[in-house]
Amino acid sequence: MRKKVARKRNNNPPEKKPAKAERLQKVLARAGYGSRREIESWISQGRVKVNDKVAELGQLYHNGDKVQVNGKLVPPGRFKFKEAKVIIYHKPVGELTTRSDPEGRKTVFDNLPKIHGGRWVAIGRLDINTSGLLLLTTDGELANQLMHPSNEIEREYAVRILGEVTPEILKALHKGVLLEDGLAKFDTIYDKGGQGANHWYHVVLKEGKNREVRRLWESQGVTVSRLMRVRYGNIQLQKSLRMGHSRELSTEEVDNLRRLIDKNTD
Repeated sequence: MRKKVARKRNNNPPEKKPAKAERLQKVLARAGYGSRREIESWISQGRVKVNDKVAELGQLYHNGDKVQVNGKLVPPGRFKFKEAKVIIYHKPVGELTTRSDPEGRKTVFDNLPKIHGGRWVAIGRLDINTSGLLLLTTDGELANQLMHPSNEIEREYAVRILGEVTPEILKALHKGVLLEDGLAKFDTIYDKGGQGANHWYHVVLKEGKNREVRRLWESQGVTVSRLMRVRYGNIQLQKSLRMGHSRELSTEEVDNLRRLIDKNTD
């Protein structure tokens, strides 16, 4: 009769594979330090160190690396995955989309809810004279993807024009106008009516050059008397959201934003 041989059980947990190394600017952006573009400029300026050595553009971050930004150690917990928070803010005219202003003017960050272990990163900008929808997130990498021209995320603006808008002007704005920083155009122009010298239009474009909407209209000899962003991608500015107030997007809304990126990168 054959004896049964007892097999030793291996009670040791399986070894964890080391985390995949990622570019330093991507990891810091996801940790909420800023957009990837901002962090790349910090690295170029020597403001970021890894293991006490000045970082270089394109450098990889490995799990356990000691990272400093502007001389301050990044807490290891900041590198752990966290669900991104995204808020929609109804920006009034007169506020800057910047973290601080040498002249002491009000910024959009003055009215935002406080967050622990991170900071808000603006997804694009609105100039001081433009109101409306501004998205902000705790995930700088998500902000980078939503702003990147290759993803062609639509922005829609309501614009009030002072001056005569002829069919020739509308045709030129559709076809494209050569501005000082390149060719620009509106993908769609909706006539929203109006009375007297003022007329309302809604325009849609897929990039975010500085003051692009204003410059396009002004290139045709008409004046923009009011400008408001009403949509970014699939997020609309709701009438119920009062100026100077914000609302956190639901998980479903954030997932829908991410799908815009996935759709454009397939």
